[in-house]
Amino acid sequence: MPFFSSPEEVYEYIGGVFRAAAEHPEVGPKMAAADITLQMYYADPPSKLTVNFKEPKLEVVDDHEDTAADVKLYMPADLADKYWRGEYNLAVGLAKGQVKAKGPVNKILKLVPLTRPLFPIYKEKVADKDAALA
Repeated sequence: MPFFSSPEEVYEYIGGVFRAAAEHPEVGPKMAAADITLQMYYADPPSKLTVNFKEPKLEVVDDHEDTAADVKLYMPADLADKYWRGEYNLAVGLAKGQVKAKGPVNKILKLVPLTRPLFPIYKEKVADKDAALA
């Protein structure tokens, strides 16, 4: 059974961690400086998020498709959940074909180290949902 029961949960938790990144005093400015647009397409449940890593502050748009995005990622939402828990290596997922990408993936992989300080924020966001599922 998928961790997320609806697209709204994907936007609340996955979108929420990106929104937290925008407010993070160290991570936010570094991510905004990347100057790329990332479009993520999730399955189980079907949902999509656009993250504009642009200065002065990164922006997250739920249920939005940006056809001109620099990089597009396709994956099950459960893999995104595992990633934000620190349990999934995105580079390995790309190599194994579990995550599909279009565009210059190296730009996203440069952002990966910046996300590590956000893992505890994500875990805190999903703590109540985890407890309800236990």
